[in-house]
Amino acid sequence: MSRIVIRGGLVVTAAEEVHADVLVQGGRIAALAARGSDPAEGWAGSADRVIDAGGMYVLPGGVDAHTHMELPFGGTFASDSFESGTRAAAWGGTTTVVDFAVQSVGESLRAGLDAWHAKADGRCAIDYGFHMILSDVTEDTLEEMDVLVEEGVTSFKLFMAYPGVFYSDDGRILRAMQRGAADGGLIMMHAENGIAIDVLVEQALAAGRTDPRYHGEVRHALLEAEATHRAIRLAQVAGCPLYVVHVSARQAVEQIALARDEGLNVFGETCPQYLFLSTDNLAEPGFEGAKYVCSTPLRPREHQAVLWRGLRTNDLQVVSTDHCPFCFLGQKELGRGDFSKIPNGLPGVENRMDLLHQAVVEGRISRRRWVEIACAAPARMFGLYPRKGTIAPGADADIVVYDPAAEQVLSARTHHMNVDYSAYEGKRITGQVKTVLSRGELVLDGREYVGRAGHGQYIPRGTCQYLV
Repeated sequence: MSRIVIRGGLVVTAAEEVHADVLVQGGRIAALAARGSDPAEGWAGSADRVIDAGGMYVLPGGVDAHTHMELPFGGTFASDSFESGTRAAAWGGTTTVVDFAVQSVGESLRAGLDAWHAKADGRCAIDYGFHMILSDVTEDTLEEMDVLVEEGVTSFKLFMAYPGVFYSDDGRILRAMQRGAADGGLIMMHAENGIAIDVLVEQALAAGRTDPRYHGEVRHALLEAEATHRAIRLAQVAGCPLYVVHVSARQAVEQIALARDEGLNVFGETCPQYLFLSTDNLAEPGFEGAKYVCSTPLRPREHQAVLWRGLRTNDLQVVSTDHCPFCFLGQKELGRGDFSKIPNGLPGVENRMDLLHQAVVEGRISRRRWVEIACAAPARMFGLYPRKGTIAPGADADIVVYDPAAEQVLSARTHHMNVDYSAYEGKRITGQVKTVLSRGELVLDGREYVGRAGHGQYIPRGTCQYLV
């Protein structure tokens, strides 16, 4: 049983910051001890490996609770496999992802879940779990929800968008929420009024407005806010907790804040693209704006301040990536001349921890809040805590040694995601992941990748630990 000591760093969790050495044994965190104490000195003498973290932060591995590896969408597939996507996640300091298994209309939840297990099994560099996308709410699939919760798939995503693909009407959403309330499942909602959006898409194309920037204009912020309000009230009727994914608009944040002020179990997630990018990117000349097409869409820059405030006040609890990459050449290009055919999604699983550290550098959030929204809160929200999301005795030894002074420039030339562009090309960042452990096994060692496909394990999850 190997013993690793991480020595001399500042341990940062959501709860505290302490100068301590960390003892790793048998894949778990065995103990923490004050730097220079007798226990810490004894550990170093008997360790198989001592990692020098002097001048570094020692963080819990990131938990990205919203990824889409190999997702079929718009006649193509997300370009990252579970192998390439989880490897890129590790390079960026994320040690657990929760991806989305997809139920196709007419099939069982079990068939969809089994298909995603087959994609991921033996291929992941880090640990992973699954949410379940409900595309076809029937009496049979409602009964299957109970079974999946017992097996550790404890969250279910529904869509108010994409009619004819993933869309569920209010009646089906209410039935799924009622089931979630009964079996302990957390309902996740893509909140956009897809029926109204489709009308606006049709009208825009008929008027010759076909460029990528119109993707943002037809998916109006008010239609995100309206759907968010409707989802909240349906969840209130059902007595079910609600997690609103990829919140991008000021008006939607306001709906979530209002519900939380009422004491409802309503939670919100945003993503780095909404915090750092805007409709200015969608309007880049030529067809370049296609690189930034995602749903919910990028918003005008003034929405960013509200999202940051929501993260500071805990009206938004989690930052995930919604990592769903499509190459510009050959995939995003499917929408030349028709923005509605551009595959929706951005790459980002490798960039999340660094971008949020940049927010620490700029004074937008504290170090502990960085760890909270990127590690601890997603772990608690999706039943992974305290095994994941913290540095404490008994937790999995998912640990990141982070250099807060390193400087880097984000670029497609240097990232490890399987996509031909970076959404943050040329952005200068202060801070970089140096070393990553997953369950006590080195995945990244001083900026050298030493991980392997198949190390990552499937993690059954408990129910949400964030309820009031």
